[in-house]
Amino acid sequence: MKNPNLKLATCLLFVLVTSSLFAQNKNVPQLGSSPVKEVVKAMTLEEKVSMVVGTGMNFPGLSPDMQGPVVGQTENKVPGSAGTTIAISRLGIPSIVLADGPAGLRIAPYRGKDSSVSYFCTAFPIATLLASSWDVDLVKKVGSAMGNEVKEYGVDILLAPALNNHRNPLGGRNFEYYSEDPLINGKMTAAMVNGVQSQGVGTSIKHFAANNHEWNRNTINVIVGQRPLREIYLRGFQLALKESKPWTVMSSYNKINGTYTSERHDLLTTVLRDEWGFKGFVMTDWFGGSDAVAQMKAGNDLLMPGTAKQQKAILEAVQNHTLDEKVLDQNVERLLTIVLQTPSFKKYKYSNKPDLRGNAQIARMAAAEGMVLLKNEGAVLPLPHAAKVAVFGNATYDMVTGGTGSGDVNEAYTVSLIDGLKEAGLSPDESLSMPYHTYISEQKAKRPKTRNFFLLPPPIEEYNVPADIIAKMAEATDVAMVTIGRNSGEFADRKLENDYYLSAIEKELLKNISDAFHAKGKKVVVLLNVGGVIEVASWRDGVDAILLTWQPGQEAGNAIADIVSGKVTPSGKLATTFPMDYKDVSSAQNFPGKTLEGPDPNNRSFFINDKAAEVVYEEGIYTGYRYYNTFNVKPAYEFGYGLSYTDFKYGDLQLSAPDQKGQFNATVTVTDNGKLPGKEVVQLYITAPSKSLDKPAAELKAFAKTALLKPGQSQKLTFTIRADDLASFHPNASAWIAEAGNYKVAIGASSKDIKQTASLALSKDVVVEKVHKVLEPEKPINELKTASK
Repeated sequence: MKNPNLKLATCLLFVLVTSSLFAQNKNVPQLGSSPVKEVVKAMTLEEKVSMVVGTGMNFPGLSPDMQGPVVGQTENKVPGSAGTTIAISRLGIPSIVLADGPAGLRIAPYRGKDSSVSYFCTAFPIATLLASSWDVDLVKKVGSAMGNEVKEYGVDILLAPALNNHRNPLGGRNFEYYSEDPLINGKMTAAMVNGVQSQGVGTSIKHFAANNHEWNRNTINVIVGQRPLREIYLRGFQLALKESKPWTVMSSYNKINGTYTSERHDLLTTVLRDEWGFKGFVMTDWFGGSDAVAQMKAGNDLLMPGTAKQQKAILEAVQNHTLDEKVLDQNVERLLTIVLQTPSFKKYKYSNKPDLRGNAQIARMAAAEGMVLLKNEGAVLPLPHAAKVAVFGNATYDMVTGGTGSGDVNEAYTVSLIDGLKEAGLSPDESLSMPYHTYISEQKAKRPKTRNFFLLPPPIEEYNVPADIIAKMAEATDVAMVTIGRNSGEFADRKLENDYYLSAIEKELLKNISDAFHAKGKKVVVLLNVGGVIEVASWRDGVDAILLTWQPGQEAGNAIADIVSGKVTPSGKLATTFPMDYKDVSSAQNFPGKTLEGPDPNNRSFFINDKAAEVVYEEGIYTGYRYYNTFNVKPAYEFGYGLSYTDFKYGDLQLSAPDQKGQFNATVTVTDNGKLPGKEVVQLYITAPSKSLDKPAAELKAFAKTALLKPGQSQKLTFTIRADDLASFHPNASAWIAEAGNYKVAIGASSKDIKQTASLALSKDVVVEKVHKVLEPEKPINELKTASK
């Protein structure tokens, strides 16, 4: 047998098959009836090794050493799932199933040749839209619906939610992530985890950490200072773990300060477990990292999807004493502790029939709650009943429900915009349906085939409707509606031309439509069907209303129609800033990074040939609104911004005196001061004294969404602020410290639209937490600071 990895796989297969013959031996410990430590003690070394390495995947194009190492493929249990662990029947250990993803369960919709039975899942709105709702109860409800599908389709762990920061608008997977702010990331993640896990299945929060690029993602070295790492890129994970207990954490592909995250003991053990108290297991992202033995030592318990090469390395390391078997025992113990909680272990008889109808209604409601009204000049929205609507734009006829890659979902249907408008009592002009569908179909047929289903195909150029047809539609209809669509996904970050910026044809189309309809005294509404931020400042003055629909999931048309018809009053607010121009982004000069000379010898990418690369986070803590507000850089639409069909009045802000621990309450009353019912997102920002550290102008420290208030109705909101919320990370002291001095507390409708302010004082420094001095960069970073420092 020439292939040593194949020989190893055959040997392990023999061991596992042979061991199963002794399952009836009453003296052998059984998982569930014996302590986990006894089960681990009873395992052979080969069984332990097989436990910490997934069962692999059969995928076209993978090299032999990256194929499945032992037995059992994901396809044997839940087709289309991302991976499985090994079953060891003699010890009562079942195989568990792990599946994507952030916007809903991703499994194969059909199995084999039988097309009479389907296994569709609900495509929920993307995470960025959910964060724009600022409603943790809503996100928990979405999570519960996702969990229902996970459980009823026989999956044990959902590989979600994802909470990496929106460091830069061009991040290819920003749609999977919630926000530019760690508080929102942490709160939304906790809500999603609690919702999913309420159904008796698990989650894997990801990607831990600083996974803010797709470019050279398997090799890129993120060079970042301790303070921004702690305050921005780790903080969301820390906050999520305070309010939820995810079963697993997924380490990221990238390096942090020279070492792969999956191989950093200080990240996965010192910080995650010792400081934060995480009790679950850690898994790699698929094919992440380069050194299986280092991953075991770091506390990365499960290597996914698993390769024969990894098994061989771990087995030999224990045998030659370069890996203590006690470390492997601990990895296995953490895995089995979670396996005990799974539906597979409990022998749950899943139905393959989740509540798809009910979950679709939750998806529709959530989509409407997270849409953001950016502009509404002359109150063009909501549209009057039975209004005749001229609908333009490729995305009107081919709406983007969600991003690509592991964040994609195989849904049964997508509600089109035209169908949604008609159901809402509006009257869309369908004369362009045939030309658009024909054009889109022809253009898709011309696209080159992608190398695999994960990769995003090239976008179709916008159909440029002839001017004479636009003129006729301006005569025949009441209002124009133009949908601008964008998509992105794994393996590539977005581009500036024809993506962040509108294409020349899109600009021409918008101008032609605006000129024709305005000449007739009629209005133009733009729908932004996007997964991430795009440039709006150069064209927004030419249109009357802009509704940011994001990528709203399978109920897209219905949810959009709910807003534009007035059935639902918009209440979404931006959880990520829209800059005036890309050059205004604090990371614009160092995104995505630079390529280093020569290939990376540890490249683990299995789809693309990643090169050695690095990026320096020179902006430090000044990302998103922290940068714009502190350095007085005017955005197009600021963080927290969003219009409504009604108005809200804020009462006086009241602060209680801080106690000895620095805790206080902030109370404000919000009243619907308009003519329609609506919900308001109330945001609390704090400006901290900058005695020894550079500080942002203000930071979000609490938020809440009111109930649906009728005109004249009020609601009192109380926020509890702790010293932990006031503290900044001091690298020299390796501590979170709330400094003595005056603190300004501001309540607002956005980060710039502040309604009420008050102040309080801390009489002495409060050391909130002392931590380990870890994760230091190899050399000092020239981080961005304010002029006063």
